[in-house]
Amino acid sequence: MKQTIDEVHNVHVEDILKAHHLLKDVVTHTPLQKNKQLSEKYDCNVYLKREDLQVVRSFKIRGAFNKIKQLDETQTVNGIVCASAGNHAQGVAFSCNQLKIHGKIFMPSTTPRQKVTQVELFGKEYVDIILIGDTFDDAYQKAVECCEEENRTFIHPFDDVEVISGQGTIAVEILNDTDVEIDYVVASVGGGGLISGVGAYFNSISPSTKVIGVEPSGAPSLFQSRMEDRVVALDEIDSFVDGAAVKRIGDKTFTICKEVLDKVLLIPEGKICTTILELYNENAIVAEPAGAMSIASLDFLREEIKGKNVVCIVSGGNNDIGRMQEIKERSMIYEGLQHYFIVNFPQRAGALREFLDEVLGPNDDINRFEYTKKNNKENGPALVGIELKHKGDYEPLVQRMKKKGFFYTEVNKDSNLFHLLI
Repeated sequence: MKQTIDEVHNVHVEDILKAHHLLKDVVTHTPLQKNKQLSEKYDCNVYLKREDLQVVRSFKIRGAFNKIKQLDETQTVNGIVCASAGNHAQGVAFSCNQLKIHGKIFMPSTTPRQKVTQVELFGKEYVDIILIGDTFDDAYQKAVECCEEENRTFIHPFDDVEVISGQGTIAVEILNDTDVEIDYVVASVGGGGLISGVGAYFNSISPSTKVIGVEPSGAPSLFQSRMEDRVVALDEIDSFVDGAAVKRIGDKTFTICKEVLDKVLLIPEGKICTTILELYNENAIVAEPAGAMSIASLDFLREEIKGKNVVCIVSGGNNDIGRMQEIKERSMIYEGLQHYFIVNFPQRAGALREFLDEVLGPNDDINRFEYTKKNNKENGPALVGIELKHKGDYEPLVQRMKKKGFFYTEVNKDSNLFHLLI
């Protein structure tokens, strides 16, 4: 028989309900909305838990405030410190301002500017922001050092019982706001605080609900840890999904996840980007990459969720408009609509015109063209970016290049070359 979460770790339903009471006048009770387009697309009932509409535009305030509010004066006299990829920082900054406690916030230097600006806005004079390193784990290490040197209290973004309990209040709202039986609840996974809190509550109150965790393919810390049945620290991660780009799942959260999760899915970053664009264009929802992951996973659950009631937690909406071009490009590459080639043009007059007239299809468009040599350009290869209207137009394109004698290298299929040139 499956153990209850109370037996596995120190996270109790009572703690989540206590957090729910403590937070009710601080956080936004976000809506649970049935989404017509997604429900029709997947032949089921899809409900979106809109944490992107939270006061700091993500769920992280729930855990941060619940933790900081319960500190006593001896724990706050020297202030607090945290590490964050962005959203936890905003929750901590908001809490510092509300509770008049000074905080030092360490964030990766790769954090989108929009998130840094929001931290400044919410924290005002009560926070100092330090940008350091390339990943959350780099910032975490420096935050721990600061904690020890300045005797501050560390506010962990996920591996803490009070933080997990605060995140679990999302599950309380979901079950309070619906009369239907929830068959699936799907949430993104970074360090595991959200899925642990939500999973713990559903495990106890609605044990028939399947709890699905979703990670980006480029940062599969929970997936890999489950494979090896121990907490694994990844050597390298893709930081694109900044809200879930964590090299190491938490010890507490891993223990909880082992008991409450039914499945962990890995979602390609390109698919997440496609979902971000669809949510914006079709539903006017601005979701950040981590916030869109739960919805992106529906394609991978399509067969088993037919006819079911599915809740996707849109965990955050802190997306920097400056990233939209990159998001569009990643989406188009994933969908097979954007291709890059290094093309060696034949040494004959009119070769470029021939390429345009006889190689490109009627719906193909060159959206990037650069000679790779500064001198003697006409005799050197060129980087050519081609946008297709339909995925199926790719094979005819490369066949025409071969037929006409245009030797090429597919940049999309060489990761080192892609990162160097694109």
